Amino acid sequence: MSKKELLGSDIAGLIKERQASAVRSLGVKPTLAIIRTNKDPITDLYLRIKQKYALDIGAETELVETTDELLPKVIGELNVRPDIHGIIIQLPLEDPTKTEAVLSLVDPSKDIDGLGNDAIYDPATPTAILWLLAAYNIELRGKHVLIVGQGRLVGAPLAKMLTDSGVDVETADDTARNLAELCQNAQILISAAGSANLITDKMVSVDAIIVDAGTSVGNSEVVGDVSDEVRARPDVMITPKKGGVGPLTVAALFENLLKATRKQAVAE
Repeated sequence: MSKKELLGSDIAGLIKERQASAVRSLGVKPTLAIIRTNKDPITDLYLRIKQKYALDIGAETELVETTDELLPKVIGELNVRPDIHGIIIQLPLEDPTKTEAVLSLVDPSKDIDGLGNDAIYDPATPTAILWLLAAYNIELRGKHVLIVGQGRLVGAPLAKMLTDSGVDVETADDTARNLAELCQNAQILISAAGSANLITDKMVSVDAIIVDAGTSVGNSEVVGDVSDEVRARPDVMITPKKGGVGPLTVAALFENLLKATRKQAVAE
């Protein structure tokens, strides 16, 4: 297999065009409320990306800056506003221990991140990964699939989505003693551990397909889990440093916003 990149940005561009057309036919402008409690440059970057995407497809965003203490009140107010169709909470919180409780306060009909306990929408990043693999006609059934990282944002929901669709999936935490061996045995390796350079050359099998969905901050920039030495290999198929899962994650988020807007419009 010659080296090939899994370019999510190309697919996201097509999805964005379709979504822009869908917004024009809705009769109501989809509006997303983004709540943030933390202030850091990386969060600012993620916010700008979402705000620009909304502008591109004709949707609106409303940024709500608050504190962890006031979150329940803020979420409650947004839950009952008819002009707000989707609500996301920009993570991490100032106090990460409150994450699960806070996420479950969002009305399921507006929880377009799909992270609450009663979520009705699939979470964006796992959806993006499945879109990406499907776009490149990568068959998962019958393959040895390994997910590294068991977090609630990506690893855990992705494992459930794949298992529910009949795919045999193995999962591992980035602290697993036999992680190298597990990775070496994987034909399809999806890493979402959030640990820079976790996956090294010796851990990757020949002709492996690799989706790097990990994000961590290094030198004031977002970096993935897979080392550069893996990316230099000519035999692997892999997501690029930029333009892989990220653009599709944003597209999946706004796909959920459009679904939520349609459902709420019908219910009114």
